Amino acid sequence: MKKKHNKKRNTAFLYETLVRELTKSLIHKDTEKRNLVVSIVKEHFNRGGILFEELDLYKALADTVDTTPGIAEKLLNEVKEAHRSLDKKKLFHTQTKLIKKINKELGNDVWNNFVPNFKSLATISSIFNPLTPLKQRVLYEETVLKTMSAAKTDIENMKSVDNLVYKSFVKKYNQEYDSLLEGQKTLLSKYISSFADNGVELKIYLNEEIGRLKDQVGGAIKMEEVYTDEEMLEKAKRVINLLEEFRTKAPDKDLVLSVLKIQKLATEIVSDD
Repeated sequence: MKKKHNKKRNTAFLYETLVRELTKSLIHKDTEKRNLVVSIVKEHFNRGGILFEELDLYKALADTVDTTPGIAEKLLNEVKEAHRSLDKKKLFHTQTKLIKKINKELGNDVWNNFVPNFKSLATISSIFNPLTPLKQRVLYEETVLKTMSAAKTDIENMKSVDNLVYKSFVKKYNQEYDSLLEGQKTLLSKYISSFADNGVELKIYLNEEIGRLKDQVGGAIKMEEVYTDEEMLEKAKRVINLLEEFRTKAPDKDLVLSVLKIQKLATEIVSDD
């Protein structure tokens, strides 16, 4: 009989559910909760900590696609070997502390957050678990290897099918998160990961995104309905000036929130064209 997966003992799930909780706090402008979630992420997923180490191993498998079967198998073996070297008692103890903190300071509703790639993370967790029956573990490994060596187009097709289930489920829990634009979701994801990598990926993404938004809003100024309306024209110019200022600022919460708003504005301008 297949053992039920304990998501609270899945380090990647713990991280992802905190990401969703932080996203909700940003959308609802709940500064107190935002600061609380950020402090929990910084405390328990700090670089060099055991949860950060295990999360990195999850990501090595979950984020790899479009590679050769040989490289996929080699990576899987290396990741399994690295996971075996982790201090399991320390890992369990650290997870327990995090679970208790979430329950006490954020509440049980956090466990209802929908994590789109949960099935994949649960499969990887079962591979890491020495108590998983041998035959079942081999089947799980085969599933992961297929995903790692699948073409990107195949992955996108799988996601589009999964979205049917995803959207119906999200309406119950995180409807606000589902309503975000893809660019906004990407920005929030980079913002979350900035706590672990000192903001490297966030800075790179913001530099590219600010340039894209500047071009998009700059193009809108040439639209007749904009340049013939003094108020709209002035607002568009202010947005471009803001974006130019953002290039010289260090990424922080306020800057991220401002870019989120401009992403929505830029999309509305294009859709009205």
